[in-house]
This record gives sequence, C-alpha cells and structure tokens, in this order.
Amino acid sequence: MTDQRPLPAPAAGLRERKKRRTRDALLRAALLLFIAQGYEETTVDEITDAVDVSQRTFFRYFANKEEVAFAVQDLVESHFVAALRVRPPAEGPFEAMRAAVLAAWDTVEEAIAELVPVDLYMRSYRLIESTPALLAVHLRRSTELEERIALLIAEREGLDVDADPRPRVAVAAFSGVMRVTGRLWGQGEDTSVATIRRMTEVYLDQIGPALAADWRRPV
Repeated sequence: MTDQRPLPAPAAGLRERKKRRTRDALLRAALLLFIAQGYEETTVDEITDAVDVSQRTFFRYFANKEEVAFAVQDLVESHFVAALRVRPPAEGPFEAMRAAVLAAWDTVEEAIAELVPVDLYMRSYRLIESTPALLAVHLRRSTELEERIALLIAEREGLDVDADPRPRVAVAAFSGVMRVTGRLWGQGEDTSVATIRRMTEVYLDQIGPALAADWRRPV
C-alpha cells in the first residue's frame, strides 16, 4: 500500500520563511529607529512595537540591541572571509586579501539587500562610526576578526601564527587600510558600495609606496 501521508518539508519550509521574515522585520525596524533617534535612545520595546511582536520574540532572534546593530556587518565580514578561503593557493597573502575584499564588495550588495535595503546598511555603518558605544564594539570586533584572518592566512601558508609574526603583521596592515577607507567613506557624500570598493582598491594599492624608505621627491 502506498503511504499517502503528507511530507512535513513544506510546512517546515513555511515556518522557516516566517521566522526569517520576522527576524528581517525586526532588523529593519531596529536600524531605522537607531538612525532616527539614536542607538542608546532606542529601546527593545520600541523595536518590537514597530513590528507588532513581543519582547520574547525579539530575544528569540537577537541577544541584545548590539547584536542587531552589527547583524549586517556580520554578513559583510563573513562574505569577505568566505571569499578569502577560496582564493587560489598560489596567491601571496596580501594579494589574496586584496582580491578577496574586492570580490566581496562585488557580490555582497545582493546579500545585503536580502536582509535590508542597501542604503539602510550604509546609514547604519555611519551610525556605528559616530556612536561611541558602538564604535568601541566595532574596534573590539575588528580585533577579533583580524585574529581570525591571521589564523586563516597562516593556515594557507603552512605557518605557525605564534612562531611567525608575518601573518598578523600583514593582516594588521590590511585591516588598518580597511578602517581608514571605512571611516572616510562614512564621512563622504557618496556612500554607495561602488564608492567604498573604489576607495578600498586605491588605498590598498598605496601600502607599498607608503612603506617606501624615502617619500621626499628629488629637488
């Protein structure tokens, strides 16, 4: 006899889509409120009221406001790390990081748009840069990300990251450029993805000349 019982997959898929829609709605509402009235001034109750859900629902998806504020940034950083993992082994460490970040900027816009409007992410990045509490978290997270990347670079090169300082030094130089371009981009008039990609490329290409022994032009 043929089993006529319905398969559970469609219902499970529907539940997952509903959960994702709720999470995305909370994320969008939170970022809009943070930008409109300030991160510290916004309460979890205001976020849940905007989506018409309970506090319990909010905490089912996010541990706290900080996690919401950095949710899209998490996506962007994960996109870069994933791109770095698949760079060809023949590329040198810095070449691989440069190619990975440019490739990430080429493709991440679509991934961001699946969560929130890209312009909303751009404005939320400016908010992070201009809010002391969020900037402190951003710097802490950047340090943690640098360590992850240094370990990845060391693995690519077959090195012991604690015995050989080069992976951490290379990543520190790379990350310094990323922080500079992010800050300048956030302060500019054009906050498009294309602009930060272009700035990133230009500034990364200046690391070699910036480390030259003598910057003075001959008279």
